[in-house]
Amino acid sequence: MTTAASASPDTVAEEAWLTRLLLNSGNRQVQHDLRNAAALHRRVMTLVPNRLGGSPRAQAGALFRLDTDGIGAPVLLVQTRVAPDTAQLPAGYAQAQTRTMRALLAALRPGLPVRYRFLGNAIRRCGRNSTVGKWKQAIPLYGEDAERWWADRAAAAGLDLHTVLSGTADALTAWHRLKDHCDHRDGRGPKTQIKGSGQATETLRVAHAATLFEGAATVRDPNALRGALLHGIGRGKAYGCGLLSLAPGGPEA
Repeated sequence: MTTAASASPDTVAEEAWLTRLLLNSGNRQVQHDLRNAAALHRRVMTLVPNRLGGSPRAQAGALFRLDTDGIGAPVLLVQTRVAPDTAQLPAGYAQAQTRTMRALLAALRPGLPVRYRFLGNAIRRCGRNSTVGKWKQAIPLYGEDAERWWADRAAAAGLDLHTVLSGTADALTAWHRLKDHCDHRDGRGPKTQIKGSGQATETLRVAHAATLFEGAATVRDPNALRGALLHGIGRGKAYGCGLLSLAPGGPEA
C-alpha cells in the first residue's frame, strides 16, 4: 500500500515518507490516543521536527489514517514530507516501518491502473436558507450522496474511478479544551467536565464524519494526482481524514 496528498503540480518535490505503525492495543498510551482524534494527531506530530511555524501539520505534510478490521491490531498510517523520527514514540507503542514514496510518485503516468483507499470527511455545508441545518453547519453525506462527493474529488485529483465501495466509518471524535477551541459554530458536541491536575477542565466533544472509499481507478492526470497524494484531499486532515492510498495494479477500464 502507498499513500497521498495535493499540491501545485509544477512545484511538487518528489519526496515523501509513509510510516506504518502496528499499534500495541494493550498499551495505555495507545488506548488513550485511540479515544481522542486530537490526541492521535498530537502523537503523529511528535514524529516531525518542532518549530515548523504557524501551520506545522501542513508544513510537515503530515497526514494519517487509522485502519482497523475489527480482528487484528489497528494500523496507523502516517505520511510526511520530512523524514519521520519513530524513536519519539513511547516504548512499546507500536512496531514501525517507514519507506520512501519516491518510486510511487515517479511511476504515476496516464492510463496506469491503481487500487485506492481513502477516508474522507464527506460533508456539505448548509446555505443561508437551508431547511436541514444552520448556516455553514456540516451535514454528513451517506450512500450515493457520499459517493458523488468522492467522485467529484477523485476527478479533480486526476483519477478516473471504475469501482467504488463505500462505507460509513466510526466518527472521528476529538476532545478539545474550550480555551483551545474557539470556533463552536457547528454545535458538533456537548460540553463536559473532566478532571485533571487536581481541577475540573471544561471540554468540547467534536465528532467528524468519516466515510471509507475503496476501489479501482485509472490515472488520468499524474501531476494532479501527485498533488492530491502529497497534500491530502478534503477537510478533517488533523483528525485522520484526507490520506489517499494507492497501489499500482487492478483491472483496466
